[in-house]
Amino acid sequence: MSVTELKERHVAATEQVNALRERLKQGRQSLLDTDVAEYAKSHGRTAISFGSTDLVCCRTLQGHTGKVYSLDWTPERNRIVSASQDGRLIVWNSLTSQKTHAIKLHCAWVLTCAFSPNGQSVACGGLDSACSIYNLNSQVERDGNIPVTRVLTGHKGYVSACQYVPDQDTRLITSSGDQTCVLWDVTTGQRISVFGGEFPSGHTADVLSVSINTSNSNMFVSGSCDATARLWDARIASRAVKIYHGHERDVNTVKFFPDGQRFGTGSDDGTCRLFDMRTGHQLQVYNNQPSNSDNTVPSVTSIAFSISGRLLFAGYANGDCYVWDTLVAEMVLNLGSLQNSHEGRISCLGLSADGSALCTGSWDRNLKIWAFGGYRRVI
Repeated sequence: MSVTELKERHVAATEQVNALRERLKQGRQSLLDTDVAEYAKSHGRTAISFGSTDLVCCRTLQGHTGKVYSLDWTPERNRIVSASQDGRLIVWNSLTSQKTHAIKLHCAWVLTCAFSPNGQSVACGGLDSACSIYNLNSQVERDGNIPVTRVLTGHKGYVSACQYVPDQDTRLITSSGDQTCVLWDVTTGQRISVFGGEFPSGHTADVLSVSINTSNSNMFVSGSCDATARLWDARIASRAVKIYHGHERDVNTVKFFPDGQRFGTGSDDGTCRLFDMRTGHQLQVYNNQPSNSDNTVPSVTSIAFSISGRLLFAGYANGDCYVWDTLVAEMVLNLGSLQNSHEGRISCLGLSADGSALCTGSWDRNLKIWAFGGYRRVI
């Protein structure tokens, strides 16, 4: 068979696949007679009223000399760890803005970081294809740095995300560019389970994010460059429990809804979506509007839910940070338009454990802490 014939067959196959995708999309849409917003509005529900002083920037954390890629809060709310292109992890006191630790990493290309549930250790990973663990109570070396406690090796691609299993300081889940997720025993450094890879129900492209269900820590969801999210049971590594379709481009971020029955996603297609974990149905789409004349929509880089789930915080590549009312699917505030907002891409964000503060990280090298102002109650 000639090269020309192969190209023709490839084009024909691509067209057929795209046509089938469109039919599936239309079929799913026909089965959903309404979404969350339509139902809520039909019952008289309206968007939460948000003013420019209801969520204010109360602190700017300065100290990184490169783009901030990742952040995480401790469960007790008063500390944040951030990872940056400058090759350092910094642990901050969120109440005073002071740095408590500055860890120089062996590999400068760090993409993700996470606190252990007890707040005594931090994990990070990146282009070295490994996940490194640092005990913050370790004795400082001569150069002033904290030594590595454990290095988790086994991925064949970059480590894109890591998260400790809730209430388990010895269990950690990572996602990777090798199309897999891995559950690790931090104490021994051994892999407990590998999710995806050679199994047919695994992701077919880089896995970019993970989120563990706090209501049932055996369940976690992953987002991938294959435009899908997949639900996994840590006790059954051989296959994904369910596959969620809807996005048209890379799924950059996933986050479980507070009740553990739903989860949110954010994508390069510029949308956030809410899925029902059990049925697989897409419950709502949160659409951004084109930001310029060529009708391009900025990518969603990171998301987080408020403690009640009524608000969805979404960071965008153009520096916007939208606060969505999840019930009526309306944007109620854009932190990117407020005073003291970031001057670059929002790369990461996270909510404190008590829901009273939001932290955002940006390519402008800074982190910002936003708190509910005045008499505004935490939602």
